Amino acid sequence: MGYQSELESRLAKRVTKAIVDYQMIEDGDRVMVGLSGGKDSWALLQLLDVLRQRAPIRFSLVAVNVDSGYKEYKHDVIARTCDERGWEYRIEHTGIGEVIEDLLGADETPCSLCARLRRGVLYRLADEVGATKIALGHHADDFVETLLLNLFFAGSLKAMPAKLVSDNGRHVVVRPLVFVGEDEARAYTKERALPIIGCCCPACGNLGLQRQRVKAMLADLEREHPGVKTSMLKALGKVEPRHLLDLRLNPPSELRRRLDAPALTRLPLVTSA
Repeated sequence: MGYQSELESRLAKRVTKAIVDYQMIEDGDRVMVGLSGGKDSWALLQLLDVLRQRAPIRFSLVAVNVDSGYKEYKHDVIARTCDERGWEYRIEHTGIGEVIEDLLGADETPCSLCARLRRGVLYRLADEVGATKIALGHHADDFVETLLLNLFFAGSLKAMPAKLVSDNGRHVVVRPLVFVGEDEARAYTKERALPIIGCCCPACGNLGLQRQRVKAMLADLEREHPGVKTSMLKALGKVEPRHLLDLRLNPPSELRRRLDAPALTRLPLVTSA
């Protein structure tokens, strides 16, 4: 089975690299794909299906859509598309939208709470459908944006992992699009004629949100310095702990032990009280 286009071939190779580098999918896995109906989750589902048919290992896919309960959300389009393409799927209708409205004030940003609530539903559904892995559609831009968000607004030097084990130790979450850019995912979804569906959340697309501001800043930087986002993504895989200020990584007592004998003789004698 050949690839349908040069774009599909390029993206499939990047997804394969992510799967191999981080050991995301193994023989016999049942992979549950979080399908929101946005460009990224459609691209992920389609690419994994292409690779499933070519891979030397056997794994199955099931798409799961969490409907937050907004009236305008077109979950019927998701069901029809999955039926047409022969993809196993499940749609879970929830009241997440109402819960958010009840808990948050009018001026509060719902994204973080929404993500936590949806994650809880996904973990439950993973158990119900017998999934061994949960695949999410975060792409390379998401990794870089999250890095800057934590750096600017949380005082933390972290992004998101390509593969993680949930806090309860029961689920493995993977992000196979880590090496795929947002524009590439958008182009691939269009090429494959997959219907992009908005989440219908009132906050969606609000440029006042921190993530949207960071996205706009990165777009400006990329125009002025092409390749800067790729460089930042590479930096996430090339960490130099010795050049950071985290005392957990560089405890002063450990640094002292690294000195050779002549250097130690020049230091003041340390005595215990």
